[in-house]
Amino acid sequence: MHVPGDMCDLQSIVQTMPTSALQSLSVATILRVPHTAIRAAASRYPALAEAFWRDCMVDAAILSQWVVNVGRRDAKTRMAHLICEMATRLNHGGSSEYPFDLPITQAQLGEATALTAVHVNRTLQSLRADGLIEWHQRLIRIPQWETLAALGEFDPAYLQANVKKSIACGSFKRSDTDGAFHPLRHSDCRTTVAQQAKVKMRCSIG
Repeated sequence: MHVPGDMCDLQSIVQTMPTSALQSLSVATILRVPHTAIRAAASRYPALAEAFWRDCMVDAAILSQWVVNVGRRDAKTRMAHLICEMATRLNHGGSSEYPFDLPITQAQLGEATALTAVHVNRTLQSLRADGLIEWHQRLIRIPQWETLAALGEFDPAYLQANVKKSIACGSFKRSDTDGAFHPLRHSDCRTTVAQQAKVKMRCSIG
């Protein structure tokens, strides 16, 4: 399940034969980027290549968690885990103050968790009754994040959320010791407007 900003099917750069299909759950804008452009950008900017690599690694980690979710967890734990993961990927993980938008039907939730629509409905009702979620149409609020995460056996480490925040803050810096590129910490992100524009221009090459 992809969220806005995801690079879908990035692994197709090395595996050109499609392994799955994409279906939009809501109105979406899809940008198609040629493999040649991605390869050229990755070759020219090592930090960007590392970001692509990390993106593929996170996709693999998510897939592994979903296999465990369907194969080893009960219905309530599956649903709690899915909700926590989507909240984290939509930058609402750990927050109970604001709701987030998840345009998905109960039938589609059933497909994602290998549950029938009736079982999905009962599971959501149970989570509501326990005061763990508030779900109105497409908006979800999590009043008790820690409790829901514990129920769903959810540890956000596999999503690399802390690394993504570091990368998103502005730029990369080449180390004077090993010559490698490392994401700047938030405390280091004091670039000027001109420097920020230069970073944005470089990141849009692909």
